[in-house]
Amino acid sequence: MRTNTPTAELLFSDADASPMSTDPDTITPWEQARAAMEAAVTVWLGTVRPDGRPHSTPVVTLWLDDVPWFATRPGSQKGRNLAANPNCTLSVSSSELDLALEGTATREHAPDSLRRVLNAFATSLGWQLTLRDGALFDDALPGSPEYALYRISPTRALGYGAQGMTATRWRFH
Repeated sequence: MRTNTPTAELLFSDADASPMSTDPDTITPWEQARAAMEAAVTVWLGTVRPDGRPHSTPVVTLWLDDVPWFATRPGSQKGRNLAANPNCTLSVSSSELDLALEGTATREHAPDSLRRVLNAFATSLGWQLTLRDGALFDDALPGSPEYALYRISPTRALGYGAQGMTATRWRFH
């Protein structure tokens, strides 16, 4: 079983001849990195097209159960990309840290989980999606478009301090 508390380590060592700090005291705690991701106004999702080209677009995320969640239309470019290849990134930039989280996106289908996450989206973000016949819909939009709900299981993350001289890697187990 995988834990959501990653191992933190310096991204560079003295042998790398990098201007980045190699002082272990500059490792950023995961709690600080996660808080920066949760507070970010814009979160960029990176996916891979079937032909290998990258695709990046902003998404609204919600952290629940120690992982980020997002919704997208299944027929969107990112939805089609994730159906073919679930590997993805989330990237944010804040006044404290620039972060990139790598992981695997899994589409949620379980009705109980969908309801729980939809309630969290409505409470936290004010976005009301409706669950009907096992599918999600945004009834506030014309045509009530369908959405798919994804959670990202992090594998690793990279963070760079605001002053540009510290770097931390977090490895999830």
